[in-house]
Amino acid sequence: MEITLNSGYKMPIVGLGVWRMEKEGIRDLVINSIKIGYRHLDCAADYKNEAEVGEALTEAFKEGLVKREDLFVTTKLWNSDHGHVIEACKDSLKKLQLDYLDLYLVHFPVATRHTGVGTTDSALGDDGVLDIDTTISLETTWHDMEKLVSMGLVRSIGISNYDVFLTRDCLAYSKIKPAVNQIETHPYFQRDSLVKFCQKHGICVTAHTPLGGATANAEWFGTVSCLDDPALKEVAEKYKKTVAQVVLRWGIQRNTVVIPKTSKPERLEENFKVFDFELAKEDMEVIKSMDRKYRTNQPAKFWGIDLYA
Repeated sequence: MEITLNSGYKMPIVGLGVWRMEKEGIRDLVINSIKIGYRHLDCAADYKNEAEVGEALTEAFKEGLVKREDLFVTTKLWNSDHGHVIEACKDSLKKLQLDYLDLYLVHFPVATRHTGVGTTDSALGDDGVLDIDTTISLETTWHDMEKLVSMGLVRSIGISNYDVFLTRDCLAYSKIKPAVNQIETHPYFQRDSLVKFCQKHGICVTAHTPLGGATANAEWFGTVSCLDDPALKEVAEKYKKTVAQVVLRWGIQRNTVVIPKTSKPERLEENFKVFDFELAKEDMEVIKSMDRKYRTNQPAKFWGIDLYA
């Protein structure tokens, strides 16, 4: 299943996120995902594993597992490179060993002190707070993103972690509209207004943290995952599916792209088996009623400032 972006390109509705994936495990993860049927990889300069993903992709191409044109590869511009968009994109392409990106996203709507292209540091000031660069506007960053399309380095461009206000602004100043807004959304953090606003204006929503963060976010942020919710377990039992499969299917039926992450081979396969069933309207309503407006991914822990405040 694919969604056609406003750029005309098709984006697979299920992808594999590689955030917090250990470098030594990347090769097997990427190769196995391609063998299972994944054709969408979600990367980022800040994940610090683009080079390992690139090595795995090169191996997959050489072995004939998949053709480049059949893969959809996303990566993201880090905060510290807002003033160096073209150089940062070329750096990511070099690490990924690709000639072009299918999608390049502005990772966060904030520019921070530049620390060298591709270093993806989050420099803090003397007060322990993220050193935000107030001289670079998001509009300037976006126009540099647009240049990447005309240069043939990127097919589609988009945004990430933008709210309604910032998304509206981007629509106003853009010559090339954002094709995607990648945001945290899951049953406990549904963000219906933002999802509907984006979709109304032709922007595809990609759900990062589509399973509510699970173990990864519990470790880093001390959050609770929706996967343990009794109501979701009841729905899963009804369909003879896992809770994760039900949650991913819910995301798909909202017309959002889902990019679950996992390092476990059995979960990799499980997360892809979401096309052989459909949630009934009443079960979609049950999940809709579970919204807690509960964010699980909160970088304020590292940045000393809540950018969502």
